[in-house]
Amino acid sequence: MKRLLALTGLALALSGCGAADGLVPAEGKTLPVAPYGAKTQPTAAQLLTPTTQQRPQRSDELLTKSDERRSDEFDLPPPN
Repeated sequence: MKRLLALTGLALALSGCGAADGLVPAEGKTLPVAPYGAKTQPTAAQLLTPTTQQRPQRSDELLTKSDERRSDEFDLPPPN
């Protein structure tokens, strides 16, 4: 049983070792058509690079001053 688990773990570890370098479409397949308005068809590397909309930058804006909140006239107790 332990040997089976070890072999399964080894197989899973080795399956994640695939390289994403030099990707090309499979034989008989082509890259997707160029987006509307694009002058050239993007390469595989360009298609795999995420845009800023897909991976937005982290905002590290710190709170610079603390203000007291104004009263909320709609913060009413529940009705009985």
